[in-house]
Amino acid sequence: MQPIEFSQQFRDAMAHLCAAVSIVTSNGKAGKVGITVSSVCSVSDSPPTLLFCINQSSDLHDIIAQNRQVCVNVLSHEQEELAKHFACMLDSTMEQRFSWDIWQESEQGLPLLKGAISTLQGEIIDSHSVGSHTIFITRLTQIDTAPNHSLVYFGRQFNQVEL
Repeated sequence: MQPIEFSQQFRDAMAHLCAAVSIVTSNGKAGKVGITVSSVCSVSDSPPTLLFCINQSSDLHDIIAQNRQVCVNVLSHEQEELAKHFACMLDSTMEQRFSWDIWQESEQGLPLLKGAISTLQGEIIDSHSVGSHTIFITRLTQIDTAPNHSLVYFGRQFNQVEL
């Protein structure tokens, strides 16, 4: 096992990676939830597949794993405050967040964020536990895009990227 200092060095190095900010939403028998992530990555375009990671200590981890249906809502620069709410950086409950008039519901009952750059709906087809996180591999079933300036996370801060 590496010393704590090495883990901090790793986190510092990862802060130098620019990452798009998304809210992963899920709805099903386990409940309706959403969580801010910056760990979305393309896996394949044939069939369209992506991955995202969630810390196993998150209260939402098991709910998303049980529901198996998700929507990755890629955020525009105008949605920074929402990213903070779903990252639990601001004071609001999950119920309050989903009561705001910024959501529409997919045919599968997934929360889709109005004004998102992209909404990528799909089914979790596989998962892998690695260290403290789970990698969720998701095959996409519906993709909608609306180009806009992007919200990214870099240097432990939210930033805007213009087209």
